[in-house]
Amino acid sequence: MTRLKIVLQSNYLYITLIIITALYILIFTKVCSYISKYTINDSAITGKIISINESEDKISLLVKGKEKIKATYYLKDNEKVDLNIGDNITIHGKNNIPSNNTLPNTFNFKKYLYNNKIYYTFTINSLNVNYHSKNPFIIIKNYITKKCSYSKYLSLFILGDKSHLEEKIYNNLKNIGAAHLIAVSGMHISMFILILNYLLYFFKDRDKNIIIIIFLILYSYLTGFTPSVERVVIMYILGIINKRYLLNISSLKLLLMTGTIILLINPFNIYSTSFLYSMSCAFGIIASKKYHHKNYILNMIITTSLLMLFTLPITINQNYEINLILLLSNLLLIPFVSFILYPLTLITFIFPFLIKIYNIVVFIFESIINLFSKIKLTIYLPKMPFYIIIIYYLLLILFIYFYHKRYLVLLAFLLIINKTVYLLNSNYIIGLLDVGQGDSTLIISPNHKNVTLIDTGGLDYYSTINNTLLYLKSIGITKINNLIISHGDFDHMGEAINLVNNFKVEKVIFNCGEFNNLEQQLMKLLDKKKITYYSCINELNIDNNKLYFLQTKEYDNENDNSNVIYTEIDGYKFMFMGDASIATENAILKKYKLSKIDVLKVGHHGSKTSSGEEFINELNPKYSIISVGKNNRYGHPNKEVLDNLKDTKIYRTDQDGSIMFKIKNNKLKIETCSP
Repeated sequence: MTRLKIVLQSNYLYITLIIITALYILIFTKVCSYISKYTINDSAITGKIISINESEDKISLLVKGKEKIKATYYLKDNEKVDLNIGDNITIHGKNNIPSNNTLPNTFNFKKYLYNNKIYYTFTINSLNVNYHSKNPFIIIKNYITKKCSYSKYLSLFILGDKSHLEEKIYNNLKNIGAAHLIAVSGMHISMFILILNYLLYFFKDRDKNIIIIIFLILYSYLTGFTPSVERVVIMYILGIINKRYLLNISSLKLLLMTGTIILLINPFNIYSTSFLYSMSCAFGIIASKKYHHKNYILNMIITTSLLMLFTLPITINQNYEINLILLLSNLLLIPFVSFILYPLTLITFIFPFLIKIYNIVVFIFESIINLFSKIKLTIYLPKMPFYIIIIYYLLLILFIYFYHKRYLVLLAFLLIINKTVYLLNSNYIIGLLDVGQGDSTLIISPNHKNVTLIDTGGLDYYSTINNTLLYLKSIGITKINNLIISHGDFDHMGEAINLVNNFKVEKVIFNCGEFNNLEQQLMKLLDKKKITYYSCINELNIDNNKLYFLQTKEYDNENDNSNVIYTEIDGYKFMFMGDASIATENAILKKYKLSKIDVLKVGHHGSKTSSGEEFINELNPKYSIISVGKNNRYGHPNKEVLDNLKDTKIYRTDQDGSIMFKIKNNKLKIETCSP
């Protein structure tokens, strides 16, 4: 036993564990490629339901057959479907290959599924329940799930199910840096263990520990064995062993052992935000004990500050911003959730008649969240490359170990360097962004001196502006100098109000002609925010270049009134056509001498009403970009238009995702972000 203690306390053991685990992760997540047991042609799949998420119009299922499949069933009018976890079902429909993100630095759904060992999504046309599970654990889980269904917060804190939480509340929690409070994590499990210890007060330690471990394993099963719950349960078990056999292993080493076990079980957990946050928070809590004070409030400030520092790189690479109000919000909300809301959740689950009191407490909780969310102390921080993250954590560990302020100064300096690196980008970037069946073009001048956005997209079923803003923040942009609205159609400016409400915009340019309701709504907001706007202009300076507005006539329809913009950047000629029709094209040909355009943003998504043969032949574009939604109901782009463009290199957002033109030293580089 003495020799075992020496080995388990040795620093070399944990360094070896880290190296072996890193190699194991590299081999099994990067070197080895996993091939699905299904094919794209499989139209019927039989398996067991692992999870169910229901909304008004659809049911999302995770089905385990030969492997996990993420399936979606769209409900017909007033249709009711009775499904339970554990049901064996056969689903009929269509297998689909998930899509990558089509805008850099945004959420990659395909990679997320792959990291969860899911290779296909499935659209269900019909389904049959073969039989219900008789597994007692599944029966208990279904019972608890149904018992939690009358309150979203019961589902949230007991089952870890966020699907019923309103998007507004969740976004507000993220904005104030308190989203971790609603994830079943160490804080909640620790409170759960504390309650069990109190209830089992009269049991012997050995019996009490066995009962608690059994409860924790069952609770892990109930919550789907999420990495954050696994971390607490494994560390608790290791802690009991450590105490029982007097091994004297430090909390930090126990945490490293715990992380190793979780990653050896599933190396893909290294890409799980839940795992990364849980491990980082645990490191922060362990580190904070070194600086604990008798004053509870001071302890909370120290712990919250260290938690923020330990989780900062993860938060940055998720949201590219941090709201400094999180220090105050966590100071209030952590004890509120720990000592009031979470214990009351467990009590209300056992005694449902307390639901009215519980709802009052929930109302107070949401009111505090909404209050804090109105306070904006936001700092935008661009994406942190892997090497900067490594340096960051090395400096943070040095600060914890030596407790010298110079390491905090170096941390701040590192974040400044990270931001400055993006500002030193000397490329001109012209990005045709994938916004589905809509338009949005981004022009960024060298060193981010000027940022111009032409249109925002706006179809309500396709998330556009959130991804655009996420991309901008990820590369260090905090302001749009010019927002140009080509015309008042929803698919071109539908997200403009969201943009102005959530990002700094310097000025807005409208097209010629009468303003429709959507444009007038935007103008009211601009007046309220005192943002300057113009209409029907001839030219606009962007850094050392000009945008020329070629369409200044007034027509009797929005499409023909579209702003048609021409610019020349480092010798490369660009034209952006909005939804201008052939009539507008002909008028432009008569008024201007245009030829040999390098990049043409094709008019009206490739509709046959635009891109006339004469116009295309005169411009003779080298590259033609069609902004078009995948499988759109309009049939865009039109075959006749594609024929007219046959002598050009065509890029389409539905096939190529966002298309980025990068110009530096008179050299053009084209990058795509393919789905």
